[in-house]
Amino acid sequence: MATVLIIGASSGIGLATTRLALERGHSVVAFARSAGQIALQHARLRKLVGNARKTDDVRLALAGVDAVIQTLGVPANTRMITGPVDLFSTATTTLLPLMKELGIRRLISVTGFGAGESRSSIAPLQRLGFNLVFGRAYGDKDLQEQLITQSGLDWTIVRPGVLINTRKVGRYRVLVSQQNWRNGIVSRSDVADFLVRQLTDETCLKQAPVLVR
Repeated sequence: MATVLIIGASSGIGLATTRLALERGHSVVAFARSAGQIALQHARLRKLVGNARKTDDVRLALAGVDAVIQTLGVPANTRMITGPVDLFSTATTTLLPLMKELGIRRLISVTGFGAGESRSSIAPLQRLGFNLVFGRAYGDKDLQEQLITQSGLDWTIVRPGVLINTRKVGRYRVLVSQQNWRNGIVSRSDVADFLVRQLTDETCLKQAPVLVR
């Protein structure tokens, strides 16, 4: 079983992944600004309050871990549309050299459908609306993906479709081939299932699959 650092562990996909990793026998360092508010209690869980942009905080979080799952997110508000978004690239720029320095090879990072090459799979008319609403955030995710793919680490990038909150059903699709990429819904619990599986499965090593139902 692995000891995994989950960045962004206090809500959404990160919290679901924390819960599932513990259920499957892994040890978890749950890292987030609001990590102290995580209600879970477990002997194999360590909650660590910190900022993913700060080198000292991330270095402390990486101590003794075997793998990293990065589940960063920004609030869906008007600032995401009108203001600069750089969390994804800045946090990744902080993380990657520290992983190399400490000899941690495995990185599993969540971006989203529409990041990187997957944006070309959005229909042209839909792409206009996508760029208007999500363009700034996904522009930064594009940079995040570039940083990861050029890192030399053992990475997997995960691009979920539209996220919903339902119980895990386990029937989601992992679309590896670009010709099969499409948007769709997927539950946060199913994304968590895929992320935890990557700790022991190298099938998607150095690939960026899309996850949908």
